Amino acid sequence: MKYWVYFVAKIAVVAVPLFGLRLLLDVIWPPLPSVYANFKPSRFAYDLPYTLAVLIWFLLCCGALSIAVWDQRYRCRVCLRRLRMPVETGSWSRMLQFGRPRIEYICPYGHGTLKEEELQISGRETPEWKPGSEDFWEELCASSKETGREP
Repeated sequence: MKYWVYFVAKIAVVAVPLFGLRLLLDVIWPPLPSVYANFKPSRFAYDLPYTLAVLIWFLLCCGALSIAVWDQRYRCRVCLRRLRMPVETGSWSRMLQFGRPRIEYICPYGHGTLKEEELQISGRETPEWKPGSEDFWEELCASSKETGREP
């Protein structure tokens, strides 16, 4: 739940200045004169500089939204910290043995891992979030316990 609240808050923080910029565009541009009685036509699509300014504003909105979504994808679902340590697994030359190449990111505090495909062949595939166990040191030291050596 905290993950989605943080995402909504991030979108709101980005949307407020962009909405203010849109209102500023309306204030800066002089209004068109009335054509009939009190009818004022829209400036959009009739006034080229205004239309270009709205296009640039729209591109800024799209860019800000895509950056917010991209940043959110690489955050831990528990503590909201950035995921670190990308590890490439699998191999194209040994795909039958190791599987398709993937990139795994881990939370520095052991809350889980995010596995995503290295190459998106058949459309956009959703990354797989795997929560970590409560004692992640046990997982890390499991290989040394199997051989009988102490860390």
